[in-house]
Amino acid sequence: MHFISERRLDDGVLEREFTLGEIPGTLWTPESAAPLPLVLMSHNNGLPKADPRLVARARYTAARGYAVATIDAAGCGERPRSAADEQARTELRRAVQAGEPVDEIFESFIGPLVENAVPEWRTTLDALLALPGIGGPVGYSGGWTALGIRLAVAEPRIKAAGFFAGGYVPRAQREEAGQVTIPLLFLLQWDDEGNPRERALELFDAFGTKEKTLHANLGGHTGTPWFELEDGCRFLDRHLK
Repeated sequence: MHFISERRLDDGVLEREFTLGEIPGTLWTPESAAPLPLVLMSHNNGLPKADPRLVARARYTAARGYAVATIDAAGCGERPRSAADEQARTELRRAVQAGEPVDEIFESFIGPLVENAVPEWRTTLDALLALPGIGGPVGYSGGWTALGIRLAVAEPRIKAAGFFAGGYVPRAQREEAGQVTIPLLFLLQWDDEGNPRERALELFDAFGTKEKTLHANLGGHTGTPWFELEDGCRFLDRHLK
């Protein structure tokens, strides 16, 4: 892991950009001498790690006493996209504009993104836990629920997760949901334009964990109330500190 820049933000959080091979990422850490628990924070599939909503969440969480890291996985953010990715995105835009069903397009697009992203996130986790001052345990918090499900199943070092029911979850991850046994906080926007609430509720019901909480708020996809970030940190506090 090679750090390429750092700056101290006005809230006391240190923000460092890094590269790990071809993987670009950002790490936020508070001023603390104690070993820090780590939160992996994802953006929804395709959005850059510099997305303002993700950065705001990361800084807030870091200020609460966590190391917080995100990466641009393969095909996401500024990283090169394959011809197949670009074709799927073009087809998705066309179908949305035409009012046609989009589930199968999402299936062919999101599924490979998840499979390609998981190894890079696990490699990043290895490197982060080798850094001085980061001792775990590890949590996951993110809008990319499909990735979170796959990581929660594949990565035993993740001890708790917060998911946002705002993106398409491929069939493979919906089937894996029963294998998710860690504590879970699930956020649902009741009027999310792109994610029918019935599908989100079915996914919540499918999670295998015995400790799962659903927070539902009125409003569309980007209308999640700010207080949910505070509640999310209290959830992480219970399970990671």
